[in-house]
Amino acid sequence: MKKLISALWLASSLTAGAAWAQPYAPNEAGVTMGHWHLNSRDVEANKKVFLGMGGTEGGPGPLQRVTFPGVVVILNQQAGAPPATGGTIGSVVNHVGFIVQNVQESVAKWKAAGVPVEPGNNGRLDQAYVTTPDGLRIEILENKNQNVPIRHEHVHFFLPEAAIAQSQAWYGKIFGAKASVRNNAPVADIPGVQLRFNKADTAQVPTKGRTLDHIGFDVTDLQGFIKKLEANGVKLDRPYSKNEQSGVALAFITDPWGTYIELNERPKPVYLP
Repeated sequence: MKKLISALWLASSLTAGAAWAQPYAPNEAGVTMGHWHLNSRDVEANKKVFLGMGGTEGGPGPLQRVTFPGVVVILNQQAGAPPATGGTIGSVVNHVGFIVQNVQESVAKWKAAGVPVEPGNNGRLDQAYVTTPDGLRIEILENKNQNVPIRHEHVHFFLPEAAIAQSQAWYGKIFGAKASVRNNAPVADIPGVQLRFNKADTAQVPTKGRTLDHIGFDVTDLQGFIKKLEANGVKLDRPYSKNEQSGVALAFITDPWGTYIELNERPKPVYLP
């Protein structure tokens, strides 16, 4: 049964990519943001939240997808799979983030659609939070000048203070992330996502097995990328696999601080401008 579940999961993960991905054009390292993979106790209840926030429903299958500009949210509820061990708070990925044109207008629409919205910190009107029934924490921020109602914006790591600069540099070296500073805090930019870093006062647990099991990056040449990983001492958690019918390939790694990461190569991807 365990092998059957694994085979079904792999087959679902290797389905045709261009139809469901909505990535931004990759950087010079050939990398762009791909997806969040969520272990869900109730796919329909959690999918309703993402659809209420303006996502587009994907096709049928054991992995349900909701697409936003810059990211695909994948909800997984495999038969026989153990339940997630916890939400994002307490893990190295504390939360993820979307950006909207107007937070207060979005909040009003989402509440009407049954989305569980919480106010921003210290009464901020340009910020809000959503926590899904599965425990995924999502920060909502505002950019009145963007050309879409909602898009993916960030993944926020909570790490030991000494690891923050190390992680920023690692993502730069491995994924071509551009280092900079936002609100006096270090960040690293990859098309479709800004990686943000915050000091954690206590040890945070790895993502694998939690609600946000892993994040996914799309790469233009996965076999070439794997050679780069190996040259930098990064070991694969799951070896290169390819669906010969669809041309979709994948592999898995874990960053040095416990973030489980899927790497995907998709034939003929269609990129957002």
